[in-house]
Amino acid sequence: MRSQVQTGHRTVPREKSFANESQSGAKVSSGNRNHPAEHDIQLEMNKEFITQGGLPITSELATDLRNLIFGTAAIPMRAEWLQTSFVFGAPKEELAYGLRSPRNATRGLLSVVQGFVLKYLLFARKTSRVAALTDPLLANAEMQREALFCALVEILRTISDKGKVTMVLPSEDEVFVDHSASYFHDSVTEKLYVFTLSPNEELEHFMKRNFKYFSEEETPGTLLFLYSAVLTRSMGKVRTDLDSSKSSPLTMSNHEEGSLMIVTLLLTGRATPYIHNGVVNVGDESSYAVPQYGVLKRCMIGLLLWDIESSSAAVNQSRQPGSRLKTPNYPIWVTSCTGHYGVVFNRNPDLLRNYHAESRFDVNYYSCSGHQIQMTIDNRTYNEQALVMLERQPITPEGTSMAGKPAGKDGEASAAAAPTPGGGAPAGGGVGAASGGGVGGAASGASGSSDVVAKEESTLNTPLQRLIRTKWEEATISFHVQPSMLSYLFSTTQ
Repeated sequence: MRSQVQTGHRTVPREKSFANESQSGAKVSSGNRNHPAEHDIQLEMNKEFITQGGLPITSELATDLRNLIFGTAAIPMRAEWLQTSFVFGAPKEELAYGLRSPRNATRGLLSVVQGFVLKYLLFARKTSRVAALTDPLLANAEMQREALFCALVEILRTISDKGKVTMVLPSEDEVFVDHSASYFHDSVTEKLYVFTLSPNEELEHFMKRNFKYFSEEETPGTLLFLYSAVLTRSMGKVRTDLDSSKSSPLTMSNHEEGSLMIVTLLLTGRATPYIHNGVVNVGDESSYAVPQYGVLKRCMIGLLLWDIESSSAAVNQSRQPGSRLKTPNYPIWVTSCTGHYGVVFNRNPDLLRNYHAESRFDVNYYSCSGHQIQMTIDNRTYNEQALVMLERQPITPEGTSMAGKPAGKDGEASAAAAPTPGGGAPAGGGVGAASGGGVGGAASGASGSSDVVAKEESTLNTPLQRLIRTKWEEATISFHVQPSMLSYLFSTTQ
């Protein structure tokens, strides 16, 4: 990728890259001729880009980049990519940890960055003894900046895989690519400088020096970061990741909030549409098997997915992430629920390492619309059932038959009748025990049973509940929010 960028840039010499007219024939905005002071400031900024090692983008690179990501360079991209940056809510207030944006195609990218922001705030931030007493989710402005900085740097390092990082920044008025039938100006891509950086101190210094391009409101921060991620991976490798036989652009998606391939690129370092573990060879008797490369190693942050199309058991299983995404290193998951992206997280770093911690715990669901849902996940009934099943395993040949076996302290009858820690329902009590809500104990009362079952069914039908159950299948889930909020978050308008 680096040689491609450098080769292309030989057509635009550095000494002319900030002149009134570039070698490609593109002209600097004539308005600056009437404002020499502004023009001088801009020339100084462009000289600074060149001092940092920046090279003007070429026509070939700009066209290929737009074609790969958006499918074409001949028409404008969606406007949200030009107007959405990484912006937090008000510091020190509720949900100050959360990035905000309207519902648009950048939500998937923003949700991944939000996951890494939470990783820094909850688990990686170095604090003094006094600062440790402060709730990290009530982030002040400095914590917000540091968390976003660390999130962007970590994602780019993951993609680079210890190699070079390629980043882009826009000039104010220099245009390096002519408007033509094959390339429609978008006001950003044709103005880019391209930088090749080492993934350690050089990348950190560069990001700190140019942080405003990603964090100021109504700037194309998300587009610049997406371009940087793709160029860091290299366009050739991204095409291979996408399965080039299908010729699908990176942003192709049936959902308004962005494509899954952008999410996998930022989470795993590879823009794969396949989210199973490892490599699966697909083929039949009449053709050679073709490898489908899924997730090759356990991820720092996970992914949970549920949509209407996966409501049947068979389809749902084939579309589910593998364990390397479902069980990440940290208890943070990017989620895609009926086309809506969000983040589910827990504050306990040992949640996925401790069987007992996963018995009953709280999680938060956050959407970049600026809303949060708190819920409690209770696996105690399921865990108790698993223990009882283990206890029922036959130890001797005589224990394989229940006929004539007396009921006692360790007998089958006593085990079946014992109450679970969830309260009330027997461990082997059928539907009531599986739900953990004590429905089995109320089944004998016909009048009360119908109301309880109806309420349970309505809860099970919420998209968020079904999403959570793709990870914790038998859990009882209690939402600490009004039902109207669940409907609002997964509507088509927010």
